[in-house]
Amino acid sequence: MSKDLMITELEKNFLTVSEDKPEYKVMATNIKEKMPAVQKASSNFYKSHSQFMNVMLDVTAITPIRSIKHSLAEVEKTRSALQDAYFKVEKSKVEIKIKERELENCEDELDAELLQLELTEKQAGLITSENHMQAALRKMNFFVNQYESIMDKMGKSEITEEEYEIEECRYHIMTCMKQALNAARSHGGIIDEGNLIYLFDLGVNAAQAQAEIFAYLQMENEMIEEGKAPTHQMTMKWLEACADKWADDPKIFADYRGFNIMDKQSLTNVPLLEEDKE
Repeated sequence: MSKDLMITELEKNFLTVSEDKPEYKVMATNIKEKMPAVQKASSNFYKSHSQFMNVMLDVTAITPIRSIKHSLAEVEKTRSALQDAYFKVEKSKVEIKIKERELENCEDELDAELLQLELTEKQAGLITSENHMQAALRKMNFFVNQYESIMDKMGKSEITEEEYEIEECRYHIMTCMKQALNAARSHGGIIDEGNLIYLFDLGVNAAQAQAEIFAYLQMENEMIEEGKAPTHQMTMKWLEACADKWADDPKIFADYRGFNIMDKQSLTNVPLLEEDKE
């Protein structure tokens, strides 16, 4: 059943139940005339989030490899949903054929009427499922392209598990300081308790972190007093500098606790050194 036929069926039902209210006949006719344009426009909105939201608000990882990880997670989640939807759609198509066959062989008028309603219901559900599948396919294609875009920016053709583990240190320091800075803006320049605990778990001295935040906020205030505008790029460079400054602290804390922060034997695609093999 086409979408136009689906609208016709709905219009017919509206007219049937509203014979004593002519204003509803006008509404149903108006809907039928304008629905093709509305349906075309609606196809833009079957996806749950816009591309802008996907990039700026869904994947909020602050480092490139973490951004790749989140993008690939979205690809996998969407692929899994598409797979489930595919089987649901294919089953619906078979069920529709079964209903059509039952309708052809039905001799009772009321049974035939009920079968026709069930058939129309399944056809309408199939149209909706296909719309959502198309939107999911666009989302999956979007994130595949984002993966390629980030890889191009990094100048890489592949990412190893070792590279992912190495970047984790920078990711967590930058993420913690990003959160600490934002919390400090609303707490008189003071880091909140949650991020103080986060810093401790990373092996970063909280007093040093607090001093960095005080200094950064003071620099911003001085710029504003001079009529200048602090930028987001400036904040990112500061976060990068924090990650550079404390790059060794998590390993030192892990060593203190008896942990090996990088066990190459447990990674993929990493050639073992002779001492590792022993």
